[in-house]
Amino acid sequence: MGIVYQKNKKTGITYVYKNEAYWDKEKQQSRAKRTLIGKLDPSTGEIVPTRSYRKDSISKKPGPVPITKIRRDFYGACYLLDQVGKITEVEADLKACFPDRYRMILSIAYYLILEENNSLSRFSHWQRLHVHPYGEDIPSQRSSELFQSISEEERMMFFKKQGRRRIEKEYWAFDITSISSYSETLRQVKKGRNKEYERLPQINLALLFGEQSGLPFYYRKLPGNITDVKTVKQLMAEFNVMGYKKVSVLLDRGFYSRENINLLFKNHQKFIIGVKLNLNYVKETLEEERDNLQLWSNLQPQFGVYGLCRTTQWEYEQERPNKGDVLSSKRRAYLHLFYNPEKAAKDQAEMNDYLSRLYNDLANNTREEYRMKDYDRFFTVTSTPKRGRKVTPKEEAMREAARNYGYFALLSNEVNDPFEALSLYRSKDIVEKGFGNLKDRLNFRRMQVSSELSLNGKLFVEFVALIYLSYIKKKMQDTGLFDNWTLQGLLDELDTIERFEYPEHGRLIGEVTKKQKDIYAKLGMKSPSL
Repeated sequence: MGIVYQKNKKTGITYVYKNEAYWDKEKQQSRAKRTLIGKLDPSTGEIVPTRSYRKDSISKKPGPVPITKIRRDFYGACYLLDQVGKITEVEADLKACFPDRYRMILSIAYYLILEENNSLSRFSHWQRLHVHPYGEDIPSQRSSELFQSISEEERMMFFKKQGRRRIEKEYWAFDITSISSYSETLRQVKKGRNKEYERLPQINLALLFGEQSGLPFYYRKLPGNITDVKTVKQLMAEFNVMGYKKVSVLLDRGFYSRENINLLFKNHQKFIIGVKLNLNYVKETLEEERDNLQLWSNLQPQFGVYGLCRTTQWEYEQERPNKGDVLSSKRRAYLHLFYNPEKAAKDQAEMNDYLSRLYNDLANNTREEYRMKDYDRFFTVTSTPKRGRKVTPKEEAMREAARNYGYFALLSNEVNDPFEALSLYRSKDIVEKGFGNLKDRLNFRRMQVSSELSLNGKLFVEFVALIYLSYIKKKMQDTGLFDNWTLQGLLDELDTIERFEYPEHGRLIGEVTKKQKDIYAKLGMKSPSL
């Protein structure tokens, strides 16, 4: 039935029990038996088994699953996912956190990956044709029970385990996306700024990806009306809870605020963050370096971008509520300025299009609420009885905006080379790709659950699937497999490999072609064999 945690108030020790269901013949009803299996290690969050349970586990170690019937199933793609689970150690971490349910979690994750955009109602059909970890059907009622059984404690334990595998090895890219919902019962579904301009209420989903590994290992759902800038404080707090001390983060400029930069310094987090050009210290530095920025000596041909770095002093402030004062000091930071000619042309085209929309709104008297500041910034509207309505552009404001076409800036407290900072910052695109995988490939563009527990559990299983999907896509990109294959095409190619079972003769793996062996090799694993 699951794992139960019980804290002793006197000793502070958290004991871990396993609940197992059994049938009581006398009372003719289902009963639960609780077995002590260990203690929770407060420093690592891992279960330390009792001696008796350890011995029992060793003595009852299962052997090969006996073959009882003749079967022929598709095997190659699921074998691929099995190997990914071992390489990333996701399977081991799931087994430690969900010892009685991890196979079900994996089977649903496999289905979500291999059956693009299909709802879970098709799982029954899919599982009859495929080898998968759970090995049996998971009806809708059973999958709903699984989702609702996934607790916050188990989820956080999984994040800790996955995070420790990459801590201090890479930058972590953090971003937020919006997921629309028709539900009126979910508490965090709110009207908010939708990044894809949908009009439905939404929740926001925050994702954390490793810059080098390309793998996600943390997420959190937020109310739909929460803005990016408000989430950094909570992110830092949860880093502390999970024991992540020396973390380096990549943040886009939507997360920038003076309070957040102070918080990052306070928590000793290394960071690279996008900054707006209209900030006073950025504006002043850009004016000083505008001519130097476009010199050939500051060009990086690999990026097609000009860049330079200026060391600056951050005016750090920390409120001390107990003492009722504010601690002030200077912290070293690096302001990176860039100019991209291609971006300049794109910025101009986009601005011309935007100005045309503003003009048409004003001419037709159909103003949009969210553009009100820009109407006044770029145009003057006059109206007379004879000439009617007249919209006049503010040329000076337009010239001022055009001065910054193609320019952008980053701020870091660690990296002092502009192109190293740019390379790291651009790697945060993996988060955008992760959002795309989650919404499109894993069928989560709009939520189709009506309870908080189901949403929490389904999000977790989708997240597990995203880890597998991200690993495969990163390997395909690194090894050039995308030159000849789409993701779906590659999975379909491997999915033709069969596994045949016969009670008297054991298991046989079907033919594996040279092309399939090459795919497995490039993905970092051996091809299937007995």
